[in-house]
Amino acid sequence: MKCPFCGKGDTQVVETRMAEDGDFIRRRRQCAACEKRFTTYERPDVSFPAVVKKDGRRIDYDGGKLRASLNLALRKRPVSTEQIDGAVERIEEKLLTLGLREVASSRIGELVMRELKKLDKVAYVRFASVYRSFEDIDEFKTLVDEVRR
Repeated sequence: MKCPFCGKGDTQVVETRMAEDGDFIRRRRQCAACEKRFTTYERPDVSFPAVVKKDGRRIDYDGGKLRASLNLALRKRPVSTEQIDGAVERIEEKLLTLGLREVASSRIGELVMRELKKLDKVAYVRFASVYRSFEDIDEFKTLVDEVRR
């Protein structure tokens, strides 16, 4: 690791600590040349698959859009922020474990529906009615009947 103060490449790790949530490792380093200390952070380098839209366009995955969709469906529903965070984590973990370079937006939509069904039935129906583009009341009624079972 190159020293940010003098630019020399000879540094030693003096102390290593894992973050409380385990998401990264914090390392204190000391330069052998100027003896100044600095901190580095080690995080896993993961990349989400590209999202293939219905019209064939490919866009980068955006976790903010996923969270916004969940928040919109769950608006004014008794679901905590921690529960939403957990749902986002499970969806993102599933996307990463698929090991694909590209994933259809419809597959992400199905993952969202699965999580919403567990969290809140009303939010599930809200999301599904938009996601599946219901054309008439019978499709909506079928979904509600399915949720009631």
